[in-house]
Amino acid sequence: MAVNGCWRLTRILPRILSNRNVTALAHARRSPLPGSSCTTRSVYVLSSHVTFNRDNLLRSYCSASDTDVNVTREQLKELLAGRAGVVIDVREPWELREYGNIPGTINVPLGQVYQALQLTPEEFKEKYGGEMPSHSDKIVFSCLAGIRSLKALDTAVSLGYAKVQHYPGGWEEWAKTEVLQTKH
Repeated sequence: MAVNGCWRLTRILPRILSNRNVTALAHARRSPLPGSSCTTRSVYVLSSHVTFNRDNLLRSYCSASDTDVNVTREQLKELLAGRAGVVIDVREPWELREYGNIPGTINVPLGQVYQALQLTPEEFKEKYGGEMPSHSDKIVFSCLAGIRSLKALDTAVSLGYAKVQHYPGGWEEWAKTEVLQTKH
């Protein structure tokens, strides 16, 4: 019963928050799949009236371990080299043209992630130029600095994707370490 309550709360809370005058900060969580445990991380929501800590709110419904959703640069390099998952860059196309991109990523702008992950594999490949991840594939989201990738992570989890992570360093960290190293 407690897991069911947690499941419903973690699915509806992002929708409620996105429809109100609030801002979510430091946000990461995993919605449980049937038969799995609930995992949450700290979330602070600032509204015009009250500050909430969603961790405390959700912990009253579920007790579970904290699963790390972050991927390091080295882990991302290994994943790309071994093709062990799909890396989706959620920046806008002009950002990739202007600043560059991590080789091997698929560009799906944040505003299109929800619809993109519901396309057929053929439609996804035609529109985004890469293989669509299945619900059991490992997906890593990337952006400029780790903010939009967390939003994409939440979107994927709400659609039933289980192995979802994000690269918090984003293009900024990648460019400083990988791009600058190859130029010297």
